[in-house]
Parts: sequence; C-alpha cells; structure tokens
Amino acid sequence: MNPRDRLIFALDVDSTGEALDLVRILAVEVGVFKVGLELFVAEGPEVLEQLKKAGARSLFLDLKLHDIPATMRAAAKVAAQLGVDYLTCHCEQAGIFAGLDLGRTRLLAVTVLTSLGPEDLKASGYPPALQDPRALVLHRARLAYAAGAAGVVCSGQEAAGVRQALGPKALVVCPGIRPAAKLGTGADDQKRIVTPEQAIAWGASHIVVGRPIRQAGDPAQAARQVVEGIRLGLDQAGGH
Repeated sequence: MNPRDRLIFALDVDSTGEALDLVRILAVEVGVFKVGLELFVAEGPEVLEQLKKAGARSLFLDLKLHDIPATMRAAAKVAAQLGVDYLTCHCEQAGIFAGLDLGRTRLLAVTVLTSLGPEDLKASGYPPALQDPRALVLHRARLAYAAGAAGVVCSGQEAAGVRQALGPKALVVCPGIRPAAKLGTGADDQKRIVTPEQAIAWGASHIVVGRPIRQAGDPAQAARQVVEGIRLGLDQAGGH
C-alpha cells in the first residue's frame, strides 16, 4: 500500500464548496477523504458524489452509527449504496451487522473517542478496570472484530495493543494525530494524541488527520509532511 493511501483527511467543514476546494488541493496527496457529521448533515448524501467527481478516490463516511438494530442495519445498507469505502459504528453494536451484505463498504468500529481520558471514563461510571482507555479500547476492539468488523478506530496510544490482539489483517485507524512540532501546542480537543510516525510504527494501518492539514498555510505541503511521517513509521515497523 502506498503511504499516501494510509492517510485519511477529515473534511470537517460545513459546505460542499469548501470540501471540494480541499479535495482538489489534496487529491494527489491523500488516499481517503472522510466525511463526518458536520458536512453530511449540512449537505446530505449528494456531497459524496460531488467529492468523487472532484478527485476523491476513496470515501470514509464517519457517522458512528449507534441506534436500535433495525435502524442501524437499514442505515448501513443505505450508506453502502452510496458507494463509500468505510463506515463507522460504535464497537458495542458491531454485531448488529452480522450477515449483512455491505458490498465493498468496510465497517470500522469506534472504540473510545480520542477526546476522552481516564477522568472522563471514571465520570461515566466505568469500573476501575476499564477506566484506563487502553483497557477499554482492547476490550471493545476484541468484541467488535470477533463480531465481524473489518477493523477499529482507536488512538495511536492503543495501536500496538490492538494490533497484537487483532492480528495483521485488521484495519487499525487512528485519529488524534499531531505532527511532532504540534504535540506541545496543538492538541485542540484531543487528549490521546501521537505523531504520524508513532501511530504507524505502533501498528496503525491508517491515520486520520484534519486540522493540522486543513489549517496549514499550505495544506498540500502539510499533507506531504504527514505522508513522510507515515513512511518513517513504516520503516520503523519493518514495512507492515
């Protein structure tokens, strides 16, 4: 896999025009474009086809589905018909999709959001053994992968443990990525962050990057720097 194909760029904007401009700038540098709730709610499913026409080769629909089984299965079937390559749900509901034909769409299960830390899990009522995000991520990742998900979404801090637990074929997708120069100053609302090199070296198959590229003076150059980090991580990991 080309290193750039491991880079997922988050189109966290609220208009088709902004999204198309970013795709045109970054199509050569980025393997996958991620459409999240902001853009999907603002513009609807039609934006996906427009992104493809603008040059997006692969699309990731990040809706983090979480609802009753009938609604989840129906929504996933519709998403698959839209031609997206990746779709997210929450880990504890991955089993709902067992036996459902989603065509080429690969299901990714979200473990623990990268904006959450131990204090958040404690406040949410998790028992002490699961208040460490690493423990909860591993628990949920095993359940989701056993239920048939193609892989999971977790922070790079958990990537090594997840890779070891799930094996070489699982997709391990890591958001909360910040270039080394931004680690001390650019966490934003993220709590569990790592560099591109670290995430890939520790077992990530893909990384998700949004603000460090989108807010850069030269987004294309910023994307190239992230891809270089991916290359370095692959070298450290022996090219997994």
